[in-house]
Amino acid sequence: MATDLGKLREEIDEIDTQIVNLYEQRMDVCRQVAQYKIENGKKVFDSARERQKIDSVRGMVQNDAYRIGAQELFELIMSTSRKMQYQMLAQAGATGRLPFIQVEKLDTENSRVVFQGAEGAYSQAAMRQFFGNQVNSFHVDTFREAMCAIEEGSADFAVLPIENSTAGIVSEIYDLLQEFENYIVGEQIIQINQCLLALPGARKEDIRVVYSHPQSLMQTARYLSASGWQQISMKNNAFAAQKVAADGRIDQAAIAGSSAGDIYGLEVLESGINDVKGNSTRFIVVTNQRIFRADAGKISICLEVPNESGSLYHMLSHFIFNNLNLTKIESRPIEGRNWEYRFFIDFEGNLSDSAVKNALRGLREEASNMKILGNY
Repeated sequence: MATDLGKLREEIDEIDTQIVNLYEQRMDVCRQVAQYKIENGKKVFDSARERQKIDSVRGMVQNDAYRIGAQELFELIMSTSRKMQYQMLAQAGATGRLPFIQVEKLDTENSRVVFQGAEGAYSQAAMRQFFGNQVNSFHVDTFREAMCAIEEGSADFAVLPIENSTAGIVSEIYDLLQEFENYIVGEQIIQINQCLLALPGARKEDIRVVYSHPQSLMQTARYLSASGWQQISMKNNAFAAQKVAADGRIDQAAIAGSSAGDIYGLEVLESGINDVKGNSTRFIVVTNQRIFRADAGKISICLEVPNESGSLYHMLSHFIFNNLNLTKIESRPIEGRNWEYRFFIDFEGNLSDSAVKNALRGLREEASNMKILGNY
C-alpha cells in the first residue's frame, strides 16, 4: 500500500511540474497583454472578458465534482495576472498620481480646531493631547456640525471619536467620513476613566436617573445593571454633566470624566466604573485638505464591492499580493440599498509606497466604488 501511495505522489509531482511550466507560459503571455494595454491606454480589468473565460473553463470540465474547484483556480490565476499587470503599469509610470499632497508635518500651531460636545468632553482632552493646551478651539453639538465646520473652512481640523476598545465603533463617524470630502490626517488614543458625577452633597442612594453618551452607557453596562437606575442617552458626556448641574436635582447623575465634574461643579461619587479596566477611545483628526504626513503609517479606505460570490475575497487579495498588513475591517449598510454594505478598511502603509499604489490601483479598478479616507 505504501508503494502505491508513493507512486501516486510521484505522479502528482509530475503533473505539478507541468502545471508550473504552463503557469509560467501563461504569465509570459499576460506580460505581453499588459504591454499592449500600456501602449494603447487600455484598462487592466475587463470584467466581461473574465466572466466569459470562467464560463468557458466551467464548460471544459468533464467531472461535475471538479467544476467549482476549476473556477476558483482560474479566478485566482486571473487575479494574479491582473496584479502583475498593475505592477507593470506602475513601473511604466502609467498609474497616474493620487490626489494627495505629502507634507512634512501638520500646521498644528496656527490652526483652529473643532470638537463635538462641551467643555470637559473626552474629545477636548484628545484634542489637547494632539494639538497642545494652547490650541485655538471651539465646540459644536453634533458630529455632523463638526464635519460641516471643516468642510466650510470655519475650522482647520476636527477631532472625532471613532472607536472604543470596549463599546466598538462610533458608526455615525464612519458614515460621515464617506459622505463628506474630509480626510483623516492623525489619530489620538486616550484612556477612559468613567466617573459617576452628581451634585455636591448627593449620595449614591439618592440617584434615580443617569445621563451619558450611549457608548459610555455601554462601557459601564454591568455597573449600571446592578443599580436599577433609569438610563438616558445624551449627545456627549459633557452635555450630561452640564444637564445634571443645570437641573440641580440630587436624584440625577452623569457618567463622564472627572474633568467634566470640575468644570460643572459636580462631585465624583465613584471613579473607575468602566466594566473593563484599561478602556480607551481612539480619536481621529480630520481636515478638508487632501494631505498626508511623510511619516504616516496607516491608511484608511472605504469601498463597495459587487454583490457577487467571492467579491470581497478578491478585493482583500490585493493586500496579500502586495504584502500589506490589513489591521481592521468594518462594514456599514449602504443607505437606500437593502442588504448591501460598504466596507471600511485600515492597513499599514504610506501613499508614497509603490506597493500601496499597486494595491489602490487594483482596488479602484475592481471595486464598485472606492475612496481613500486618509493616510496618518
